[in-house]
Amino acid sequence: MTNSRRKGKRIELQASKELMKILGCEARRSQQYCGEAGDADLITDIPRTHFEVKGVERLNIYKAIEQAESDKKYHDVPVVLHKKNGKQFLLTCYLEDIGDLVEIIHDYITSKEA
Repeated sequence: MTNSRRKGKRIELQASKELMKILGCEARRSQQYCGEAGDADLITDIPRTHFEVKGVERLNIYKAIEQAESDKKYHDVPVVLHKKNGKQFLLTCYLEDIGDLVEIIHDYITSKEA
């Protein structure tokens, strides 16, 4: 496995752990289970979301969100989780999707509490 592939795996594992800790969701790397091109980097039990994960020092965020947009299923909200070395994860989505994302997460958390 090349160094960049190891780094990608490590960043995806970190992102899945952070999502599980913060939202209490199930999250795993898609590559663990025969991920293919076009699959999200993280598979979660949060409906209608498509998570791409990037761990680079100089991220072209527009390219990353466009990848998430082109790879997502029709009704999914594209989301990019990204971080630099030694920094916290940031979450990027289109501003027009923020209402849908907040509603999806609220409904998800509320359903878990019921």
